[in-house]
Amino acid sequence: MLCIPACAPRHPADDLTISTKVKIELLADPTLGALRLDVSTLNGVVTLSGTVPSPPDAARAVAAAKRAPGVRDVKSALKIQQ
Repeated sequence: MLCIPACAPRHPADDLTISTKVKIELLADPTLGALRLDVSTLNGVVTLSGTVPSPPDAARAVAAAKRAPGVRDVKSALKIQQ
């Protein structure tokens, strides 16, 4: 079976690089930078977790993550602060 590079799993170092770029995007945002959000990446799919003050902040975090180079998709496991 022959697999072209597009269907091959990414190297974990690529995912680490993507996670780092997403964290940089989050830290650069004046609203999100102060929040402690966790970022994990698997095959270019980023999962955000942690707690944000409001739904607009959650949407802002997802948008920031999508701006990072190499991100294929973003899944949100963010919780809204009560």
